[in-house]
Amino acid sequence: MNAATRDLDGPLAPPRAPGRRTTAPALVPALLATVLGLWGLTRHNSMWRDESVTYQVAHRPLGALLTLLGRIDAVHGLYYLLMHGVFALWDGGLVALRLPSVLATALAAAGVGTLGSRLAGPRTGVLAGVLFALFPATQQYAQEGRSYAVVTAGVVWATCLFLRGIGSTGRGWWVGYGVLLTVVCWVHEFAALALFAHAVTLRLLGVRWRRWGVAAAGVLVAVAPLAVVSARQADQQLGWLGRPSPAMWLAFLAVSAAGLLLSRVPPLADRTVTALALPLLIVPPGLLLSASLLQPWYVDRYVLYALTGLALLGGLALDRLPAHLGKAALCLLALALLPASLAVRTPESRKDDVAAVAQTVRKLSRPGDGVLFLPSRRREWLLSYPTLYARLHDVALARTPAASRTLQGTELPPDTIRSRLLATPRAIALTDPDGQPLDPFAREEVKRRTLGEHFEECERVRVRGAQVVVYVRKPDRGSAAPGEGCRSGGEQERGQWRSGAGTASTAEAGAAGSRGTPGPWRRTSQAPGQATANTERTAVVRRGERSAVPLRGHARAPSPSGGEGAEGKGGGPSTVGGRGTGRPRGGKGPRVGTAQYQPLACQKFHAWAGLP
Repeated sequence: MNAATRDLDGPLAPPRAPGRRTTAPALVPALLATVLGLWGLTRHNSMWRDESVTYQVAHRPLGALLTLLGRIDAVHGLYYLLMHGVFALWDGGLVALRLPSVLATALAAAGVGTLGSRLAGPRTGVLAGVLFALFPATQQYAQEGRSYAVVTAGVVWATCLFLRGIGSTGRGWWVGYGVLLTVVCWVHEFAALALFAHAVTLRLLGVRWRRWGVAAAGVLVAVAPLAVVSARQADQQLGWLGRPSPAMWLAFLAVSAAGLLLSRVPPLADRTVTALALPLLIVPPGLLLSASLLQPWYVDRYVLYALTGLALLGGLALDRLPAHLGKAALCLLALALLPASLAVRTPESRKDDVAAVAQTVRKLSRPGDGVLFLPSRRREWLLSYPTLYARLHDVALARTPAASRTLQGTELPPDTIRSRLLATPRAIALTDPDGQPLDPFAREEVKRRTLGEHFEECERVRVRGAQVVVYVRKPDRGSAAPGEGCRSGGEQERGQWRSGAGTASTAEAGAAGSRGTPGPWRRTSQAPGQATANTERTAVVRRGERSAVPLRGHARAPSPSGGEGAEGKGGGPSTVGGRGTGRPRGGKGPRVGTAQYQPLACQKFHAWAGLP
C-alpha cells in the first residue's frame, strides 16, 4: 500500500510544513500570470459596460464618489476608491484601468502556489499555481477593470494565513486572517462565503474552532455595515438578475464533479489537500446558487476565488503522475485551453463594446442631434466619452449622473420626454440588440411609441451588444414643409467615411482623447482594420426611392416594384447571414444593403452625370 493510499485510509491531519523553503511555487505562477495578463491587455481597445462604469465612477471627485456609494454600488465602494487613487497617480487609460487586476491575479497565482507547496510540497505548488494562471476565467478577469481579481487574491492569501493559524499556537496568524478577510469583504461582500468553506475544512481536519471562530465573528461584525447598506441597494444593484438557469447549475455540477473525481482517485489525491480545496471549490458557489433560488444573486464571477480549490486538486494530481506524464498532461492542457485563452482577449468575449458604440455614434451623428437611450441605463455607453456626449442633446435627461449622484442620471416624466422628442428633427437611438426583453416602464414605452409613430428609421448599425439607429422626424400631416428626410446624414455626408469602411474601428474611438479629451483611449493606438467584426452597418432603403447612400459597385437601389437590385440574390454582400438577400432576418421588412460611402465629390459627380 503506497503512501497516498495510507493517507486516504488514515485520519486527517493538519497541514504539514514543507521540508525546505523555495520561492519557485510563488514566483513561477506569478510570472506566468503577469505575462498572460499583459498579453493583449487592451483587448483591441475595447471596453464593456461594467468597465465603463468603473472608469466613470473612479474619475468623480472624492466627495461625489462617496455620496454615490450611499445611493448605489456600495458593494464595490472600496474598489472604486482604490481605482480613484490609481487614476490620481496615473491616468493611463485602459492600461491603468486593468493593470491592478493583472497584478492582483499574479498575487493570487503566487498564493495558490504557496498553498500547494505548504500542503503537498514545492512541485505541487508550482503546478497548482501554473494551472490556476492558465484557467480561461482567471485570464479573463485578470484583464478586466473590476474587483474580482482583487477579491480572489485576498481570499487566497487569507486562506494561507488560515493554514498558518491551524499549525501555530500563536494568535498573530488569526489576527492577520481576520483583518485581511475583512478588507476583502469590503471590496466585495460575497468574499465572506469563504468563511463557510474554511469552517468545513476545520471540521474535516478535526481542528478546534475557538480561535478561528473569534476571527470569523470579527469579520462578520466588521462587514455588517456594508451588508446593511448594500441590502437596501439590492433592487437597483442586482435587479437585472434572474434565478439560476439550468446551464448555471450544470456548470456548477460539472466543476464540482471534476473536483470530487480528483479528490477520490487514491494515487492522485491527498486527504489534507482535499479537506481545504474541495470545500473552497464547492461551498461558496453552492451557497450562492441555493440562496439565489429565493433572491437572485448568483453570478459566477462573484465567487471566482473558488477556482483556487480546483487548481490545488489539479496540481496535486499532476504531481502524483509520473514525471513525463505530468509534463505531457500539463502541455496538452495548455494547448487545449489556448482557443479559450485567445477568445477572452477579443471584444466578442464581453457583452458589449462601449468603444465601438461611441465610434459609431461619432460617425452617424452631427452636433445638436438628439440622443435617446433605450433603456435609460444604456447611457453608460457614452458617459466615458464626455466630448462626444456633450455635442448631442440628451432628449430624456433630467439630471446628469453627477448632479443626481447616480450611475446613469435621472430622466424626465414620460409626457415631457414625448414633447421634447417631437421637437427633435433628428435623433440617434442607442438600444439593446434584437431579441432582448423590453423594459415595461412608462418612460421606455413612450420612447418606443413616439419613435415608431412620428419618426422614420434611416439607418441601423449593429455593434457588439448594441444597436445605433438614426431616426428623422416625419413631416406633420397637412404640413407643406418637407421633412428632413434620410438624405441628411452625419459625418458620412461630409465625405468622412472611407470607401468600404462599413465598420467602426474602436481605435478611432480615442480620437477625442488624442485632442486632449479625457477618456480611456488617450494613450492607446490600433492598427487600421482592427475590431471590424464588431460592427455591422445597414442603411434602410425606402420603397420607391433611391438609397440615401450609394452601394458597393454603383449598385442600383431597389426598384419601385420591389425588384432585386444589383446586390440582391446575385451574391453581393448581405447584412445578415451572408446570403445576399438584402433583407433583414426573417425575410420581412425594408430592404437593406451594406453601406459603402464614397467621398462627397464622387457623389456630386454621379448626380451631375446622371449615373446611378
